[in-house]
Amino acid sequence: MAQWTSAVGPAQLARQLQAQQPRPAGPGGRKPPAYRALADGIRLLVLEGRVPVAARLPAERELALALTVSRTTVAAAYEALRAEGFLESRRGAGSWTAVPAGNPLPARGLEPLPPEALGSMIDLGCAALPAPEPWLTRGVQGALEELPPYAHTHGDYPAGLPALRQMLADRYTARGIPTMPEQIMVTTGAMGAMDAICHLFAGRGERIAVESPSYANILQLMREAGARLVPVAMSEGLGSWDLGRWRQVLRDAAPRLAYVVADFHNPTGALADEDQRRQLVDAARSAGTVLVVDETMAELYLDDDLEMPRPVCAFDPAGSTVLTVGSASKAFWAGMRIGWVRAAPDVIRSLVAARAYADLGTPVLEQLGVNWLMRTGGWDEAVTLRRDQARENRDALVAAVRRELPEWEFSVPRGGLTLWVRTGGLSGSRLAEAGERVGVRVPSGPRFGVDGAFEGFVRLPFTVGGPVADEAAVRLAAAARLVESGAGGGTEPPRSFVA
Repeated sequence: MAQWTSAVGPAQLARQLQAQQPRPAGPGGRKPPAYRALADGIRLLVLEGRVPVAARLPAERELALALTVSRTTVAAAYEALRAEGFLESRRGAGSWTAVPAGNPLPARGLEPLPPEALGSMIDLGCAALPAPEPWLTRGVQGALEELPPYAHTHGDYPAGLPALRQMLADRYTARGIPTMPEQIMVTTGAMGAMDAICHLFAGRGERIAVESPSYANILQLMREAGARLVPVAMSEGLGSWDLGRWRQVLRDAAPRLAYVVADFHNPTGALADEDQRRQLVDAARSAGTVLVVDETMAELYLDDDLEMPRPVCAFDPAGSTVLTVGSASKAFWAGMRIGWVRAAPDVIRSLVAARAYADLGTPVLEQLGVNWLMRTGGWDEAVTLRRDQARENRDALVAAVRRELPEWEFSVPRGGLTLWVRTGGLSGSRLAEAGERVGVRVPSGPRFGVDGAFEGFVRLPFTVGGPVADEAAVRLAAAARLVESGAGGGTEPPRSFVA
């Protein structure tokens, strides 16, 4: 019986490998042999989760043809991976990826570190901040006080608590987009909203247009749903969308869905202006594409003089073209797993019917907590605290990175939680690997792209500040030195850098 659970085609693996930046030469300027560079590249893909564990790799001859190298080179690379514990093989079953005994399984998304690991590792992988107390505690207390009437019911509200649906509708109306509660479905976080949307609109094999780069966890969700991702390159810096490219992709590829983050884009921090929003909605409507707009960062504007543009759904108030996804996870706290979708009533009814086969509904107590916070003004006060903290962290991280890594390039976003950094020609994948060994966890650029793009980038979230931000930058500089020296690709960390 085969031990592999998925397969990676030769063309796909070749694209991912060819997108990687070459490993720097070691001492003396000697480049590694071709087989060693190939083995190193495959190992990096496995360690980052971009090639899953237990994935069948192409046969030696197939990969050699795709890479235009000799079969001997591929055979030697596979043998090296087997010796290191990253590949297993059996005659008749092929070869599949593995991890050496004792290594943690690599994550395909951006899961936060377990709490017990936070003492020795600075976690820049997860763009989430601690809860804004005392508002979390007050929200939970308020929810408990309002729980008794609901405890006498079955507790299943597939569309969400009526009170919270009304509250969310009222908040959209206050933003200038008249909304009825029938246009709202409450979900288990933004990921729950996206999962429901993908299953309803984009069956296996359907095309979904996505920004390039885009949010890694959403990209992985779409891949696992069987979607065919169509990347649309963004403008340089924080210029946001390239509307010419969007119109061409929507016209030529005719994707069923398009997913965008218009407000402080994750990972770049870009903010789309009103004209871009209007044009994109018009282009999606003309192409018959459903436009999914992620607003989870929309309330995290950090500069007081910034005038926010109208929401994307303002250009499609009925919700027939634009589906808006919101969440409490970024603006309030990631542990408050409440999200929502705003769309046309018939779309909401279809989403509600479809979710009956997934999670039935969202926890009542957490819905009551969010509703209490929004009704009493606690939400707005908590978000103000969140903005203050994110602004301080942003400024501290920017200063620390500029001091320790002056050759790294980035534009400072005016909101959100993430900094998108060009790493001065270094491989983001190798930096991520070296960072794990010097005590800082950072996601590499290719996690946010399709098929290995953005190898020369990393994402840095505004989750640490003060001395911790300074230390994070010091450790990133140490990781960069490891990569520059050619020591960032080995399987054993240098003793002087063990965290």
